[in-house]
Amino acid sequence: MTLIIMIAILLAIAIGYKTKINIGLFAIVFAYLIGSFGLDLTASQVVNFWPIKIFFIIFAVTLFYNVAMVNGALEKLASHLLYACRNFPIFLPLAIFASATVIAALGAGFYTVLAFMAPMTLLLCQKTGMSKIIGGMAVNYGALAGANFMTSQSGVIFRGIMEGVGVESAQAFTNSTVIFVTTLIVPIVVIGSYLLFNHKKLNINITAEKPAPFDPKQKQSLILIITLMVVVLIIPILNLIMPHNHLIAFLNSKVDIGFMAIIFAVISLLLKLADEKKVVAMVPWGTLIMICGVGMLIEVAIQAGVINELSDWVSTTIPFWVIPVAMCVIGAFMSLFASTLGVVTPALFPIVPAIAVATGYNPTVLFVCIVVGAQASAISPFSSGGSLILGSTPQGVNQSQLFNDLLFRAVPLGFIAALLAAVIVQGVL
Repeated sequence: MTLIIMIAILLAIAIGYKTKINIGLFAIVFAYLIGSFGLDLTASQVVNFWPIKIFFIIFAVTLFYNVAMVNGALEKLASHLLYACRNFPIFLPLAIFASATVIAALGAGFYTVLAFMAPMTLLLCQKTGMSKIIGGMAVNYGALAGANFMTSQSGVIFRGIMEGVGVESAQAFTNSTVIFVTTLIVPIVVIGSYLLFNHKKLNINITAEKPAPFDPKQKQSLILIITLMVVVLIIPILNLIMPHNHLIAFLNSKVDIGFMAIIFAVISLLLKLADEKKVVAMVPWGTLIMICGVGMLIEVAIQAGVINELSDWVSTTIPFWVIPVAMCVIGAFMSLFASTLGVVTPALFPIVPAIAVATGYNPTVLFVCIVVGAQASAISPFSSGGSLILGSTPQGVNQSQLFNDLLFRAVPLGFIAALLAAVIVQGVL
């Protein structure tokens, strides 16, 4: 059964990639066939494996942040951040990274930010003479780091998966905070090192027009975003600082980012800050299907005992001191061809608690190593980040050359940085 389920997961990824059909749909099919006919579960039991909490949170958060996407607030914010760098062209890659990070952290999420900033970044590379490799890495890793923020799309998904495998809410928040900080620092070091050692070869020229000021609706959207972030962040932080305060503990148990996002989305729509139909249409339904479909198949694997077998194999086969680095390498290899959010973390996060118990490792270290490794190779042209960048190639850019640069230059550079980060995190935590 373990072999069958592992083959099913690989087949879902391979067929989805080959046919360009959502991987989650194939995962749902395999979850039903294996669950009902292999494990003798009822159809209703398999349906209950749909991760409703993760679905609700992603839906609610993206629904709210889509308001700022539709009315142009987040895109204009990116333009203002880039314009601020016009007098310091050598720092343009860091400005792109900062812009993508801030916009993604404000809730736009990885795919959305990359979708509207990748074309702009490659055009900037054409106009300014900036290397497309450093431009692609800046926008990709910025979008990844920002999306990992505790209240943004990836951060919320990570917390949801952790809580789904038994991690307490407060600890899941702490884990996601460490993931965000680590994935923020690593790209800054990589991009900063590139600029430091190649600054004499850079010949970047910026000619940017001043963006128009924010209109009233855009200002209101940004105010609501900041307010939501404060509300959902301050209470968990206060709970960590004052764990014995009953009022804060009570509020921490009641404040939920999903419901808070729905409340703020309703407020935004009542204020008519954006068209409701466009806001709903921009919910990442494909990502939701992929994450939840794979989640169903992973839950079938848990029911069959596959996760325990896999964690036992890692704990007993891989040398103790190599385990965090091994999780990083496994995450990186999987992410070469699959989504971090849709495949890698739903598949690897569930085995972390068992490995931590068997080896004594801090689970936070293992969670961080998985994400750092997975996101190191997310710029692969076979993965979501690299394919979006490749698909954003403007006329006049050699797509074949960019393909090779992403796969053979950007991925190895990110992978080396991820390995170093895994070793450092292992030593610090």
